Amino acid sequence: MRLVLLGAPGSGKGTQAARLKEHLQVPHISTGDLLRAEVAAGSKLGLEAKEVMASGNLVSDEILLGMLEDRFSRPDTRDGFILDGYPRNLAQADALDKLLTRIRQPMDYAVQLDVPTDLLVERIAGRAKAEGRADDSPESVRTRLKVYDDQTAPVIEFYRQHGQLTVVDGVGGLDDVFNRIIEALVPAKEVG
Repeated sequence: MRLVLLGAPGSGKGTQAARLKEHLQVPHISTGDLLRAEVAAGSKLGLEAKEVMASGNLVSDEILLGMLEDRFSRPDTRDGFILDGYPRNLAQADALDKLLTRIRQPMDYAVQLDVPTDLLVERIAGRAKAEGRADDSPESVRTRLKVYDDQTAPVIEFYRQHGQLTVVDGVGGLDDVFNRIIEALVPAKEVG
């Protein structure tokens, strides 16, 4: 099963991705982790990314897509993968779709974890306090969430139009949310 997890910061994507990885027995691919691993390994794309980051710029979509294509070519992705942190905008969603079509590994599902803004602010503020970070004031968190909403709304619509979007209530205990995701991924024919 190939799926992408969508959700605002604090929605629980990383936590649920780790659980889904074990349940589905497919790799969890976080673009942030992938980028750090490629830089550490000194791969061609990793060296390009390192140079871009050293200059204070964001790594291009082209470099990230190249890293993803390389990652998707590894044997452990044969039965699928869970993408977390990508795509973040419409251009990335379109490029990813074209890549997956070309390598004949089309996306099965896009799962959006839906959590109200007030709860996201509360979760992030709690996480920041636990980690001793003072930079996550409720105002700055709301600003980051607004930017996320503006960039990601087209991605959500992209997957909706492709018939791949599943919206899951991300409020509740970890097990409750996990079970909702699993239920959403079971094709109707298997249920009845």
